[in-house]
This record gives sequence, structure tokens and C-alpha cells, in this order.
Amino acid sequence: MKAKINTAGLMSILTKWGIVITILFLLALFGVLMPNTFLTVSNMTTILRSISIVTVIAIGVTISLAVNGFDLSVGSTATFSASLIMTMFIWYELSTIPSLIITLIVILSVAVINSLLIVKFKVPDTLATLASMFIFQGVAMTYSGGGSVSQNMIRLNGVATTGKVPALFLKFGQAPWIILIMLMIVIGVHIFLTYTKHGRYMYTVGGNIEAARLSGIAVDKYRTLAYFMSTTFAAMGGILIAARVGSAQINAGSGYLMPAVAAAYIGFSFGGLGKANAIGTLAGALLIGILENGLVMLSVPYYSLDIVKGLVLAVALGSTYFRKK
Repeated sequence: MKAKINTAGLMSILTKWGIVITILFLLALFGVLMPNTFLTVSNMTTILRSISIVTVIAIGVTISLAVNGFDLSVGSTATFSASLIMTMFIWYELSTIPSLIITLIVILSVAVINSLLIVKFKVPDTLATLASMFIFQGVAMTYSGGGSVSQNMIRLNGVATTGKVPALFLKFGQAPWIILIMLMIVIGVHIFLTYTKHGRYMYTVGGNIEAARLSGIAVDKYRTLAYFMSTTFAAMGGILIAARVGSAQINAGSGYLMPAVAAAYIGFSFGGLGKANAIGTLAGALLIGILENGLVMLSVPYYSLDIVKGLVLAVALGSTYFRKK
């Protein structure tokens, strides 16, 4: 009997805190394999900086998952956002604050399209955001002229650009600022989802939409809010991409979609919550970041990293849904 109790207790710990245990294990493993390089302040800063953009975009996915939705448009939204803010600087020679405000306002058009399709026209979330993903991926490409946006570029009409990217804006993409921005967003969304009435209503909608509707919760309002928030954080991720590289590259945000989705889903298992949560998403992004960093330092081919990330996601999801069953 005692052995059964101990086994049950061990399984409970593993399902609740497996992601944390795995992170600690990987830190110890890579630290032993690379004692002079891996556990340095410089490399830990590199890992945190590398996961910052993924985490911010993944927070948007997390909020959509909280209402039992799924926002596939976050990657193209980030691309559009990066292109838009760089053109504010380089084409129109605006300063940082006006450029940020204009970019965020324009990007909310993605949320408007998603909300109309999902809430008004009752299109399933995945299909609606898949459509908007292609739409705004094309919008970003068309707006930028099918190429990157960088200083001293020549526009398609042959006009040379003279605008410069402000030094203040570029600081957003550097450590420690990009890390602090990520942490503030994670903490803010965690507080919103966990400790506010509106966050709890979102979880209620995600848990049982009909029960939420019968209890008087404005279901359509909270689903709309979720997609506006998801779009906002995806836009902020795109802004950080532009700040980090100092330009807007073709489909720059597309490469962040799958890591963001993986981080959000891995986070389901954090603390045994079994639902989307901001702290879990950060832990999921950190797990992926440590894996990538350690494997790259061990000279594992970059094209094999997706296999590892896929296996980690499969294990995390398997443990979460097995526990639910």
C-alpha cells in the first residue's frame, strides 16, 4: 500500500512539475557537458534574450487558448508589425512613440477580421485565423514591396530613403531591455488571467462556453477581447523582431509561429493546471530555449532541432492529457 501511495505521489509530482524538473535537469546536464561555457552569465543572458520574442508572441497564443480558441495568425501579424514600424522610421521619418502608436492601431485590423469571422460569422477559430494568416502575410509582403525594409533602401518607385531607425527603438531589442519587456508582459498577463474577474471569465468561457453563456457571461465579448489581446502581443513581438535586427525581413514572424505554439501548449502542464497560463508559457519557451542553446553548443545540426522540439511537445501534451483522463 505504501509503495502504491509513493508511486501515486511521484506521478503527481511529475505531471505537475515535470516541466520544471526537465529544465533543471537540462541545466545540470549541459552544465556538466560544457562546464566552462554553458552556465555562464553571458550564455544565460543569451538564452533569455533568444526566448523573449517567442514568449511575447506565445503569450498571444496563450490568451486565445484560454477561451478555447487558437490564433494561427500571430506569425503573419508579427511580420506585418515589423514591416509597418520600420517603414514608419525609414519611409516616413517618424520618431519612436508615434511609430509605435500607429503600428499598434493599424495591426488591430487583424483582430477585427479574426473577431468578425469567429464571433459574427461563427467560423471555427483555427480556420478563421488560418485565413487571416494568409491574408496578412500577403498584406505585409505587398506593403513592403516583396522585400526587406532597411536603412538606405531604394523603394520600388526608385526613390532613395533617408530615414533612420532611432537608437531608442533599437534598445528595445537589446538585453536587458528585451528581457525586462518579456517578463513584464508575462507577469501582467498572469495577474490578468489569474486574479481579475475578466481573466477568470475567459477561463470559464474556455472551459464550457454554453455554461458560461447560461451563467450570464458575455461570451462573444470575451472571445473578441481574447483575439484583440492576442493580436496586440503578436504585434509587440513583431516590433521586438524589428528592434533586434534593425530591419524588417521577409516573413520574419513566420518562424516564430511553431515555437510560440509549442511553448503555449507545453505550458499547459505547468503546476498541473491543465490549461493555458502565462507562467507555464514562459517555462515552455525557456525549456525550448535551453534545449536549442545546449544542442547548438554541442554542435548538433540545426535541422535536427525541430525533431527534439516536437518530441518535447509530444511528451508534454501526453502527460497533460493522460493526467486529465
